[in-house]
Amino acid sequence: MELPDSTRTAADAAQAIGCTVAQIAKSLIFRAEEADRPILVIASGVNRVNEKTLAAILGEKIGKADADFVRQRAGFVIGGVPPVGHIEPIETFLDEDLLQYDEIWAAAGTPHAVFRLTPDELARATAGKVICIR
Repeated sequence: MELPDSTRTAADAAQAIGCTVAQIAKSLIFRAEEADRPILVIASGVNRVNEKTLAAILGEKIGKADADFVRQRAGFVIGGVPPVGHIEPIETFLDEDLLQYDEIWAAAGTPHAVFRLTPDELARATAGKVICIR
């Protein structure tokens, strides 16, 4: 679904779609510092990723990925990163809080496009590991 308003933030997307912010599946790219590889966390729009928890799961330090890293490794711009379709395989983690909803919404490659899916479809499409991200 292409929208006239920006869906760059979870709040913007929820307002444009007419759903709750928690139903927005925001795709966040982090950088595993030692391996210099992208890590994708798909989080509920109301949650912040606890980077210490994620680093402990990975067994290495992580940092925020800048716009160039995201574009080069995922193939999309920040604010439009979808959960699938990246230019290279990316290890993926899913926020367990998304599983409580019948439908969720994710970015579809641009800051003005989203698509609807179920948490089960998201898990199958991404092969992501479900974790508590908080």
